[in-house]
Amino acid sequence: MDLMIIQKNIFEIRGQRVMLDKHLAELYGVETRILIQAVKRNIKRFPVDFMFQLNEIELNSLRSQFVISKKEGRGGARYLPFAFTEHGITMLSSVLRSETAINVNIAIVRAFILLKQYNNNFRFLQKRIDELEAKFNTKIENINEVIELLLAQPQPAPEPKVKKVPKRTMIGFKLPKKNKRKF
Repeated sequence: MDLMIIQKNIFEIRGQRVMLDKHLAELYGVETRILIQAVKRNIKRFPVDFMFQLNEIELNSLRSQFVISKKEGRGGARYLPFAFTEHGITMLSSVLRSETAINVNIAIVRAFILLKQYNNNFRFLQKRIDELEAKFNTKIENINEVIELLLAQPQPAPEPKVKKVPKRTMIGFKLPKKNKRKF
């Protein structure tokens, strides 16, 4: 069973990864109505966290993405589809007791595990990228500040303060000012 085919049929609805009854029936090689009949006969095995029925808004959203056929005309879905979580799909193997069902369930569980690993790797990479961005953004901001400072017009340097030197008195013999002689 090709994991890529299974992964393309896994959707996120209501915050959970699910597969629709139509796609599961195709994988198991049964009609959708037979799959639903088997589920309804064993409804106690499928609590709300294992399986739920889509509402009109969710159904229209899936139709807009060309996931399921139109409601009008022949061949379109005439009921709201059921969505099965990973646990619900695992429970299907006990309801559908064929060899195909067992093999398909194993492949589907592997696909879900692979998606979880991708998700964990993505979260780790996202965290690391955020750390690096924070580190380099700070450095880039500092570099930008230095460049702006260097490119700014130089401001004139303040004039140095000149200290006034007190007038010095002359050293040596001084004549009194009154008796100055003229030669």
